[in-house]
Amino acid sequence: MKIKATIERIPGGMMLVPLLLGAVLNTLAPDTGNYFGSFTKGMIGGTVPILAVWFFCIGASIDLRATGTVLRKSGTLVVTKIAVAWLVAMLAATFIPEGGIQTGFFAGLSVLALVSAMDMTNGGLYASLMNQYGTKEESGAFVLMSLESGPLMTMVILGSAGLASFEPHHFIGAVLPFLIGFTLGNLDHDFRTFFSKATPVLIPFFGFALGNTINLSVIMDTGLLGIVLGVAVIVITGIPLILADRLIGGGNGTAGVAASSAAGAAVANPVIIAQINPAFEPVAASATALVAASVIVTAILVPIITALYAKRFGHPQAVKQTGQPAAAESLHH
Repeated sequence: MKIKATIERIPGGMMLVPLLLGAVLNTLAPDTGNYFGSFTKGMIGGTVPILAVWFFCIGASIDLRATGTVLRKSGTLVVTKIAVAWLVAMLAATFIPEGGIQTGFFAGLSVLALVSAMDMTNGGLYASLMNQYGTKEESGAFVLMSLESGPLMTMVILGSAGLASFEPHHFIGAVLPFLIGFTLGNLDHDFRTFFSKATPVLIPFFGFALGNTINLSVIMDTGLLGIVLGVAVIVITGIPLILADRLIGGGNGTAGVAASSAAGAAVANPVIIAQINPAFEPVAASATALVAASVIVTAILVPIITALYAKRFGHPQAVKQTGQPAAAESLHH
């Protein structure tokens, strides 16, 4: 049976399929972890430790001697994505109350949900799309995008926007596993090879644990809003990303489109941030559901939009010296 191959045909499938399975389990049998206990409970409820190990392995996989092209491309996309999320936080804070919107179509929407959905890119999805529609350097931009992983940037945005306060040691704690992994991976390349192998392996376990924080009935209640949020993530972050890629990154905008998704890891951010700062606990559940919906929506739409954009503007490697895109057939070579 080609189960793995089938799952991988789904954009972000190794994250999304386990996530959906976990969400189904949590919706239908929310006490499964407590009932079985032991290792089963650890796998079902291990979002934070699994994320910590994954973050460590991501850090270990990054080579300090990355090329200037990769750094320029990834830096442009990462800074643009974070800057847009910060602007959204600043604007949304003037309209959305601290406890989120309580009534009407936008019930459940909070600044925490908006920032969590917009400040991180689905790096795996981006890398796979750039392998198909971009250059090797553009695909390598996934490296610096790993810095977005985890709650650190969300905490920085919320703190700098004056929406929350975090103790300095909380910021250190959020990035410390990454820094330790990064240091070990660059001190000894054998460590990099060893730990980087675990990064893709941990993704389905992480997705399953994340899914067990989601109740599908909540997504049903906020489903349409979740779809709207997913589309908003693509539009609001995608347009600046396209412009930044074309004007600064030296690309044709395809990388910007591919980076306009919401990261699967972002689903955990509302819960983690609520654990660090209890002021966010009232909106954590609804924010988790909305971010999960936006992850699914962007994982479906971004590959389609990227393919259409690349077909319209040409493969970056096939752009002629005249600056005119090559024929669309070049996409297939």
